[in-house]
Amino acid sequence: MAGTSVPPYLRIAAELRRRIADGELAPGDRVPSTRRIAQDWDVALATATKVLTTLRQEGLVRARPRVGTVVAGPERPGAERPPRTPRPERAPQAAAAAPAPKNAAPKNAAAAPPGGEHELTRERIVRAAVGIADAEGLASLSMRGVAGRLGVAAMSPYRYVNSKDDLVLLMADAVLAELSYPEDAPAGWRQRLELGARALWAVHRRHPWLAHIGPLTRPLAVPRLIGYSEWMLGALDGHGLSATTMLDVNVLLYSYVQGTAVHLEREAQAASDSGLSGEEWMDSQAEAFDALTASGRYPVFAKVIGAFADSGEGEGGGESGGYDLRLDEVFELGLTSMLDGLTTLIEGPGARG
Repeated sequence: MAGTSVPPYLRIAAELRRRIADGELAPGDRVPSTRRIAQDWDVALATATKVLTTLRQEGLVRARPRVGTVVAGPERPGAERPPRTPRPERAPQAAAAAPAPKNAAPKNAAAAPPGGEHELTRERIVRAAVGIADAEGLASLSMRGVAGRLGVAAMSPYRYVNSKDDLVLLMADAVLAELSYPEDAPAGWRQRLELGARALWAVHRRHPWLAHIGPLTRPLAVPRLIGYSEWMLGALDGHGLSATTMLDVNVLLYSYVQGTAVHLEREAQAASDSGLSGEEWMDSQAEAFDALTASGRYPVFAKVIGAFADSGEGEGGGESGGYDLRLDEVFELGLTSMLDGLTTLIEGPGARG
């Protein structure tokens, strides 16, 4: 009907439904994640979540553990699907059925750049890989996917990068180039450590996959990661600490940033797999939490949770209130507490934070 406004989530769902019907997305193919939908169509994550929930309720897609949301239906087990050949553009009136994506066409996750394969470089491969990991998570990264995004033959990236593991190291070094420090380092150790930790957190915030590149016990020989350690160790140098203590403090702060940032990627993946935003998932667990708090076995927990309901405390002072976990605030609280605790170690007994 003329003048009727169709909600964005229904229009995006209609576009994805068309791609499935036309075979552009075949059974077993990954559909865009909530983060990718939000990025490509410039909508909120909650809207993107409703898109996948709608398609899941229609039986068109399903969640597959450790993979994400895929097109439902029989599929051939085994190897990764090759990049699809781009289809001809549809008539303008058909394309108008869905909102235009913000980042050009997500249909094939790649349009061949001008010049084609002869202009392929290691830098372009790394940029494409970072784009995939930022939008879909590190688990979605593959050499074949990078080739598809660049519009080149599946094996072409191997001429510039030996393996996916090597590519991940190059990606990490590339995004860590975003770390920035003042030319004149602060004189105080605490200010310098704060700057370094917050800069590292900001990079993880922009690239959540970075927290998953490797275990803490197996440090990576990545130049810009060593540069970060140089900055942090420089803050500790000259305070009479042993080499072991200096490295332990550096590892402690790095692991704190990494350990907190891990949950950025996990939440995005959980939203993609379940089709529920964090708030929707908590709503679905309300009955279970109410039963636990009412059991009388956890009195302090019940008292603290009850304080939110009684006062309406919480984000926006909502009707029922509630605790809102904000990772940025948790990060700042933990960083301040850790630096307070390090004051005695670095400045000696009796020092004040």
